Amino acid sequence: MSLESVRADLAAKAPDLTITVTDQSSATVALAAEALGVEPGQIAKTLSVRVGERVVLVVTKGTARLDNRKAREALGGKPRMLGADEVVALTGHPVGGVCPFGLATPLAVYCDISLKDYAEVWPAAGSINSSVRITPARIAELTGATWVDVSQAPGVPDQAAADAPRAENESTAD
Repeated sequence: MSLESVRADLAAKAPDLTITVTDQSSATVALAAEALGVEPGQIAKTLSVRVGERVVLVVTKGTARLDNRKAREALGGKPRMLGADEVVALTGHPVGGVCPFGLATPLAVYCDISLKDYAEVWPAAGSINSSVRITPARIAELTGATWVDVSQAPGVPDQAAADAPRAENESTAD
Protein backbone atom coordinates (compact mmCIF):
# COMPACT_ATOMS: atom_id res chain seq x y z
CA MET A 1 0.00 0.00 0.00
CA SER A 2 1.46 3.33 -1.09
CA LEU A 3 0.34 5.41 1.89
CA GLU A 4 1.94 2.80 4.12
CA SER A 5 5.27 3.02 2.27
CA VAL A 6 5.26 6.79 2.81
CA ARG A 7 4.36 6.33 6.49
CA ALA A 8 7.26 3.89 6.91
CA ASP A 9 9.71 6.14 5.05
CA LEU A 10 8.77 9.23 7.04
CA ALA A 11 8.74 7.29 10.33
CA ALA A 12 12.34 6.28 9.67
CA LYS A 13 13.61 9.62 8.34
CA ALA A 14 11.32 12.26 9.87
CA PRO A 15 9.18 10.94 12.73
CA ASP A 16 8.18 14.51 13.61
CA LEU A 17 6.13 14.83 10.41
CA THR A 18 2.45 13.92 10.43
CA ILE A 19 0.50 12.68 7.43
CA THR A 20 -2.91 14.28 7.00
CA VAL A 21 -5.62 12.05 5.53
CA THR A 22 -8.78 13.82 4.36
CA ASP A 23 -12.24 12.56 3.49
CA GLN A 24 -11.98 14.50 0.23
CA SER A 25 -9.83 13.59 -2.74
CA SER A 26 -6.66 15.63 -3.08
CA ALA A 27 -5.73 14.06 -6.42
CA THR A 28 -5.46 17.43 -8.20
CA VAL A 29 -3.91 20.70 -7.10
CA ALA A 30 -7.34 22.37 -6.88
CA LEU A 31 -8.87 19.52 -4.87
CA ALA A 32 -5.87 19.31 -2.54
CA ALA A 33 -5.88 23.07 -1.90
CA GLU A 34 -9.59 22.96 -1.13
CA ALA A 35 -9.31 19.90 1.13
CA LEU A 36 -6.38 21.38 3.07
CA GLY A 37 -7.55 25.00 3.10
CA VAL A 38 -4.38 26.37 1.49
CA GLU A 39 -3.45 28.25 -1.68
CA PRO A 40 -3.04 26.10 -4.81
CA GLY A 41 0.61 27.16 -5.04
CA GLN A 42 1.25 25.56 -1.63
CA ILE A 43 0.46 22.13 -3.04
CA ALA A 44 3.78 20.52 -3.96
CA LYS A 45 3.06 18.57 -7.12
CA THR A 46 5.39 15.76 -8.08
CA LEU A 47 5.87 15.16 -11.79
CA SER A 48 7.19 11.80 -13.00
CA VAL A 49 9.21 12.34 -16.17
CA ARG A 50 11.51 10.44 -18.46
CA VAL A 51 14.65 12.24 -19.60
CA GLY A 52 16.38 10.04 -22.14
CA GLU A 53 16.76 6.67 -20.41
CA ARG A 54 16.34 8.07 -16.88
CA VAL A 55 13.14 8.54 -14.90
CA VAL A 56 13.19 11.40 -12.41
CA LEU A 57 10.75 13.19 -10.14
CA VAL A 58 10.35 16.96 -10.31
CA VAL A 59 8.61 18.65 -7.39
CA THR A 60 7.15 22.11 -8.10
CA LYS A 61 4.67 24.43 -6.49
CA GLY A 62 1.12 23.54 -7.47
CA THR A 63 0.59 26.41 -9.89
CA ALA A 64 3.93 26.07 -11.69
CA ARG A 65 4.31 24.80 -15.24
CA LEU A 66 7.46 23.29 -16.66
CA ASP A 67 9.42 25.51 -19.02
CA ASN A 68 10.66 23.22 -21.79
CA ARG A 69 13.95 25.08 -22.35
CA LYS A 70 14.81 25.36 -18.66
CA ALA A 71 13.87 21.73 -18.01
CA ARG A 72 16.04 20.49 -20.91
CA GLU A 73 19.00 22.47 -19.61
CA ALA A 74 18.59 21.50 -15.95
CA LEU A 75 17.72 17.83 -16.49
CA GLY A 76 20.02 17.12 -19.42
CA GLY A 77 17.33 16.37 -22.00
CA LYS A 78 13.71 16.84 -22.92
CA PRO A 79 11.40 15.65 -20.13
CA ARG A 80 8.42 13.51 -21.16
CA MET A 81 5.60 12.75 -18.74
CA LEU A 82 5.16 9.09 -17.86
CA GLY A 83 1.90 7.24 -18.39
CA ALA A 84 -0.18 6.34 -15.33
CA ASP A 85 0.79 2.64 -15.37
CA GLU A 86 4.49 3.46 -15.53
CA VAL A 87 4.12 6.02 -12.72
CA VAL A 88 2.54 3.41 -10.44
CA ALA A 89 5.10 0.75 -11.39
CA LEU A 90 8.11 2.99 -10.71
CA THR A 91 6.95 5.07 -7.75
CA GLY A 92 4.50 2.69 -6.10
CA HIS A 93 2.08 5.64 -5.85
CA PRO A 94 -1.11 6.24 -7.84
CA VAL A 95 -1.39 9.33 -10.03
CA GLY A 96 -2.75 12.02 -7.72
CA GLY A 97 -0.81 10.59 -4.78
CA VAL A 98 2.72 10.68 -6.17
CA CYS A 99 5.34 12.14 -3.86
CA PRO A 100 9.11 11.77 -3.42
CA PHE A 101 8.75 9.64 -0.27
CA GLY A 102 8.36 5.87 0.13
CA LEU A 103 9.23 5.13 -3.49
CA ALA A 104 9.09 1.61 -4.93
CA THR A 105 12.18 2.39 -7.06
CA PRO A 106 14.99 4.76 -6.10
CA LEU A 107 14.61 7.81 -8.35
CA ALA A 108 16.50 11.10 -8.58
CA VAL A 109 14.44 13.96 -7.17
CA TYR A 110 14.64 17.57 -8.33
CA CYS A 111 12.99 20.40 -6.41
CA ASP A 112 12.05 23.45 -8.44
CA ILE A 113 12.87 26.80 -6.89
CA SER A 114 9.18 27.73 -7.18
CA LEU A 115 8.65 25.75 -3.96
CA LYS A 116 10.63 28.41 -2.12
CA ASP A 117 7.74 30.86 -2.64
CA TYR A 118 6.17 29.30 0.47
CA ALA A 119 7.44 28.59 3.98
CA GLU A 120 5.48 25.32 3.99
CA VAL A 121 4.07 23.19 1.21
CA TRP A 122 1.87 20.09 1.02
CA PRO A 123 3.05 17.20 -1.18
CA ALA A 124 0.86 14.12 -1.51
CA ALA A 125 1.68 11.22 0.78
CA GLY A 126 1.15 8.18 -1.41
CA SER A 127 -2.63 8.21 -1.86
CA ILE A 128 -5.21 10.47 -3.46
CA ASN A 129 -6.39 11.79 -0.09
CA SER A 130 -3.21 12.16 1.94
CA SER A 131 -0.64 14.94 2.31
CA VAL A 132 2.15 16.06 4.57
CA ARG A 133 2.95 19.63 5.65
CA ILE A 134 6.67 20.26 5.21
CA THR A 135 9.16 22.98 4.35
CA PRO A 136 10.64 22.95 0.85
CA ALA A 137 14.14 22.65 2.33
CA ARG A 138 13.08 19.57 4.28
CA ILE A 139 11.73 17.87 1.13
CA ALA A 140 15.12 18.38 -0.50
CA GLU A 141 16.97 17.21 2.60
CA LEU A 142 14.92 14.03 3.08
CA THR A 143 15.05 13.02 -0.59
CA GLY A 144 18.57 14.14 -1.49
CA ALA A 145 17.00 16.42 -4.10
CA THR A 146 18.86 18.78 -6.36
CA TRP A 147 17.47 22.31 -6.59
CA VAL A 148 16.69 23.42 -10.15
CA ASP A 149 14.88 26.24 -11.96
CA VAL A 150 12.56 24.46 -14.40
CA SER A 151 9.29 26.37 -14.15
CA GLN A 152 7.88 29.22 -16.15
CA ALA A 153 7.58 32.67 -14.69
CA PRO A 154 3.88 33.49 -14.13
CA GLY A 155 2.26 34.89 -17.25
CA VAL A 156 5.26 34.14 -19.48
CA PRO A 157 4.48 31.59 -22.19
CA ASP A 158 6.96 28.80 -22.84
CA GLN A 159 8.52 29.79 -26.17
CA ALA A 160 9.02 26.17 -27.25
CA ALA A 161 5.34 25.45 -26.61
CA ALA A 162 4.31 28.65 -28.40
CA ASP A 163 6.35 27.62 -31.45
CA ALA A 164 5.01 24.04 -31.50
CA PRO A 165 2.12 23.09 -33.80
CA ARG A 166 -1.24 22.63 -32.12
CA ALA A 167 -2.26 19.11 -31.21
CA GLU A 168 -5.12 17.65 -33.23
CA ASN A 169 -7.43 17.68 -30.22
CA GLU A 170 -6.61 21.27 -29.28
CA SER A 171 -9.10 23.96 -30.23
CA THR A 172 -7.93 26.53 -32.75
CA ALA A 173 -10.59 29.06 -31.72
CA ASP A 174 -9.73 31.67 -29.13
